[in-house]
Amino acid sequence: MTLKSVIIASLILAGILFANDIKNLGEKLTLNESTAISEINKAPESFLGKTVLVEGRVIDVCKKRGCWVKIAGDKEYESILVKVEDGVIVFPVEAKGKMAKVEGTIEKVEYTLEQTKERAKQKCEMEGKEFDEAKVTKPDVMYRLRAIGAAIEM
Repeated sequence: MTLKSVIIASLILAGILFANDIKNLGEKLTLNESTAISEINKAPESFLGKTVLVEGRVIDVCKKRGCWVKIAGDKEYESILVKVEDGVIVFPVEAKGKMAKVEGTIEKVEYTLEQTKERAKQKCEMEGKEFDEAKVTKPDVMYRLRAIGAAIEM
C-alpha cells in the first residue's frame, strides 16, 4: 500500500468516526428547501397553515416532556418555537446546542387577556422579578411551528 493510499484511507476512517449521527424524530422530512426563520417572523400571517422546513441550532428544550424546542433563527436574537403533540415526538434534552431541521405547519396561538397576565406572572416568578398586572393591557399572540418531523445532529 502506498503512502498516498494510507493517507486517503485514514482520512475516510476519521470522517466516519467523527461524523455526527442524525437522530430522526417523528415523520420523515419531505421538504428539501428550508425557509428562513427571519422570513417567517417578518410575515407570519402569510405562512399560516403552510408546511415549512426550518434549520438552526436548538437553543432550548422542554425539560419536562421534550414537547417543544426553540430553534435559533438566521438573524441574531430571532428564533421560532417548535411544538409537538405530547408523546408523539420527544425532543431529547441533549439536543440543546445541536443543529436541527424541523418540518411542520405554522400556527397562530391567541391568548385571552387573563391567560396573557398569567403567563407574564409566571415569567416574572421564574426570573425573580416583580409582576405588575397593570402593565399587561392586551392579549398575546404567538406564532409557532407545529412539528411533524425533525432531524437533529447528535
